[in-house]
Amino acid sequence: MSSKDMPVLTPEGSLTRYLQDIRKFPMLKPEQEFMLAKAWREHGDTDAAHQLVTSHLRLVAKIAMGYRGYGLPIGELISEGNVGMMQAVKRFDPDRGFRLATYAMWWIRASIQEYILRSWSLVKIGTTAAQKKLFFNLRRLKGQLEAVDEGDLHPDQVTEIATRLDVSENDVVQMNRRLAGADHSLNAPMRADAEGEWQDWLVDEDSVDQETAFAENEELDYRRTLMADAMKGLNEREQHILTERRLKDNPSTLEELSQVYNISRERVRQIEVRAFEKLQKAMTDAAREQQAAALAHNAE
Repeated sequence: MSSKDMPVLTPEGSLTRYLQDIRKFPMLKPEQEFMLAKAWREHGDTDAAHQLVTSHLRLVAKIAMGYRGYGLPIGELISEGNVGMMQAVKRFDPDRGFRLATYAMWWIRASIQEYILRSWSLVKIGTTAAQKKLFFNLRRLKGQLEAVDEGDLHPDQVTEIATRLDVSENDVVQMNRRLAGADHSLNAPMRADAEGEWQDWLVDEDSVDQETAFAENEELDYRRTLMADAMKGLNEREQHILTERRLKDNPSTLEELSQVYNISRERVRQIEVRAFEKLQKAMTDAAREQQAAALAHNAE
């Protein structure tokens, strides 16, 4: 599939102009999307594939914005996301009953994340799965804990993040320092020979178009379904402790739950960690099985 006639955002280009250009491509109704996908899948209609890709460029841009905190030009992130979008269209099976946007999110994010990992030194981020998970989740968890962006984390915050992501506290401290070291001033120039500043690449996150909102709601529903199914694999005590500790706005303390079950706080923590690991594995396995099934079906 070619990227011919697709808008391109260069380092010297205007993000605002690019966003205006991609809004010219119409959103597709479900029946239009289905027919175009069938035309591409069954007859190799490249024009149909092109329409499927361009109608989702706004979704790619929205997802790419979420990764702009890693010190890389947003134009490059969008470009990599577009590659993921084209891969998704190549493999999309409309007969499976879900929308292209829901399926494409996996490919867009994977393409962007792989680019970020390639761009960062392996010495900086490490190569293990746990370190990569920490790399992509640390900023989000810091935001939830209202941790300051500069300086070291509070020991309690380090412990909380390490527990949630099942990594060592030292890994959390080191990763936080490395990510903080890569931050840039919003007024810093993008390039030495260019006039644009980092702040020129930022957009209003509240400006969400209908297609993006719909896609995000679909993904949220999908994840909720995965979680509900995965929770069934836990026993009653594991479900209750996990819910009380990780799924409530105001989580219960280890002490409170230790009194409920007449066990030690450490035992409650162990049950919580084990239940979370079981839940995470069940959700990951289910998602991978669905992806593998989709890819296998498309390869037939």
